[in-house]
Amino acid sequence: MTIKFAAIGINHAHIYGQVDCLKRAGAQFVAFHAIEDDLAKTFGEKYPEARRVTDPREILEDITIQVVTTAAIPGDRADICIAAMKHGKDVLTDKPGMTTFAQLDEVMRVQKETGRIFSVLYSEHFEVPAAVEAGNLIAQGAIGEVVNTVGLGPHSLRLNNRPDWFFTRNRYGGILCDIASHQFEQFLFFSGAMDGEVVSANVHNRNHPNRPGLQDVGDAHIRTDRTTGYIRVDWFTPEGLPTWGDGRLTILGTEGFIELRKYVDIAGRTGENHLFLVDKKGTQHIDCSGVDMPFGRQFLDDVRNRTETAMPQQRCYNAMKMALTAQAMAEQGTEWAQ
Repeated sequence: MTIKFAAIGINHAHIYGQVDCLKRAGAQFVAFHAIEDDLAKTFGEKYPEARRVTDPREILEDITIQVVTTAAIPGDRADICIAAMKHGKDVLTDKPGMTTFAQLDEVMRVQKETGRIFSVLYSEHFEVPAAVEAGNLIAQGAIGEVVNTVGLGPHSLRLNNRPDWFFTRNRYGGILCDIASHQFEQFLFFSGAMDGEVVSANVHNRNHPNRPGLQDVGDAHIRTDRTTGYIRVDWFTPEGLPTWGDGRLTILGTEGFIELRKYVDIAGRTGENHLFLVDKKGTQHIDCSGVDMPFGRQFLDDVRNRTETAMPQQRCYNAMKMALTAQAMAEQGTEWAQ
């Protein structure tokens, strides 16, 4: 059965990855809604098979559309997902899936009430072959039991390409809620855990006084019963780096460790998706560029079969719960406290 899907809200460029993920898995892209003509023009040229609709109700009330995906402004995503689920659609949203605890509570309530799927495409995991391969190796016992992770998510700010909402705290959700939700999900996944605890968290605006709503660096210490972790995210990627950020993940196990250089091996090998494995046999570099990424197929199978193979619903929720908790903890006593 071919699944038809549509997009509502295309404000973040991650929407292209979301659409491509579903199309690679065999879904049919049929429609999209965007109020911004400039964004819609570029998007429509990329996906001419999808008609642009003037009212999102044309998508929500179309019973032939089974899945709605969104990369709207972060503060608006929860409402879009809630409306879609109430109309019988499963949803796949960009991260962060929501920006407040109230939105998380309402998403959870509506998802339970409707029985629909609410999923977040944490692209730094599910759309990065090196991260997928790290999961495969750990499942095979390559480094023993995981005891610690260090996830780094540096990004390039590129001020000239950022819309105003990007610098408005209540619209983007804060740096730990937004960017670091990737790292919280990966911590839970590689720990083999459904939930975790935030031990400490910090956010700052260190170098952009003209943008008071921006948080340009944040970090957090986290743990489960058997693992600990550290997360750092920032907007300080130097102009000299040939990509948008040197995303890294180190996973320490009882019998070895894995380091991922997801997007660049600085002053080293060309290309992306570098995995370094160190175990009792020695060291090796693994080029993961050809690794299969099953998330899209698994998500569509979940839509067909009402299963949870792509990502357990609780891990999806709790990654965002941890991100929101860290954000609130970090903002206590700051100008961003609400």
